Amino acid sequence: MNAKKSHRDLVLNLLPEINEIKDSELKDKVIACWEEAIEFRGWTEELLRGIPFTLLAENVKITFIDHVRAVCRMCVACDEVLDEIHGANKTPVNRDYLIAGAMLADVGKLLEFEIVNGKSIKSDYGKHIRHPFSGVGLAFKHDLPSEVMHVIATHSKEGTGEKLLPESIIFHHADFIDFDLVK
Repeated sequence: MNAKKSHRDLVLNLLPEINEIKDSELKDKVIACWEEAIEFRGWTEELLRGIPFTLLAENVKITFIDHVRAVCRMCVACDEVLDEIHGANKTPVNRDYLIAGAMLADVGKLLEFEIVNGKSIKSDYGKHIRHPFSGVGLAFKHDLPSEVMHVIATHSKEGTGEKLLPESIIFHHADFIDFDLVK
């Protein structure tokens, strides 16, 4: 099996929520971003499953992969509740863009973090370029829609003061539910 195929399989195994993206071209682009981020530092499944989702708090027990998955699922659940309760009066949300943005908002952490002596630390790269920026760079390189890049770009402090798309509003709040409960 070639490396490209094995990375795709790894991404889909780690992040099965990607399969909820109905647009196959968008789904392939999301996977390509993850593949490139994994290849950047040679991340293995074991390392990916073990790194904490943030370095901004001590003794974080929630892993990076679990955080990405949980936040994506919270986003979808929120959108489903809004559909159910508000129906035709709901602000339109592109579910594929919501899922793609949720899957990619933190992909830049694979460039920002590195493992040294068995410990997750901020890399030299990460000291200069935070994950929202590198995540948008990856998404741009792989021709993702600007709406998805908007979710990545605005999900953290870098998005403060920006007018947010509905997908970014949902993602931002779901992300900070997980983050604020840990810190």
